Amino acid sequence: MATIDDFRKLEFIVAQIKEVKEHPNADRLYLVQVDTGKEVKQVVAGIRKAYTPEQLIGRRVVLVANLEPAVIRGETSNGMLLAASDAEHLALVGPDHEIVLGSPVK
Repeated sequence: MATIDDFRKLEFIVAQIKEVKEHPNADRLYLVQVDTGKEVKQVVAGIRKAYTPEQLIGRRVVLVANLEPAVIRGETSNGMLLAASDAEHLALVGPDHEIVLGSPVK
C-alpha cells in the first residue's frame, strides 16, 4: 500500500501536447513534446495504437512531471502521461475545461 506521503511526492500537472512523432525503435510508442507552462518536456508514451498524432496535438493532459528520466528504447522520457485502459480501449486523462498549463492536479 502507498501512503499519503508517497502520493504527495508525485507532481501531477496539466500539460499540452505540442508535437508527436513515431518512436524510431518501437511500433507502439510516440515521442511526445508537452508544454508544462514553464518548459517543454519529451515523454515516451505507449499510446500509438489508440491515437493518431492529429488527435493528440493541442490536447491538454495530466502529466506526472517529476519522475526520474528513463531511457525507453534509446529515447529519454521525462514524465508520464496518465491514461486509463481496459481490454479494448485506452484513454488519456485530462481536464474537460481550459485549465492553465502547469496547474496542479489534486
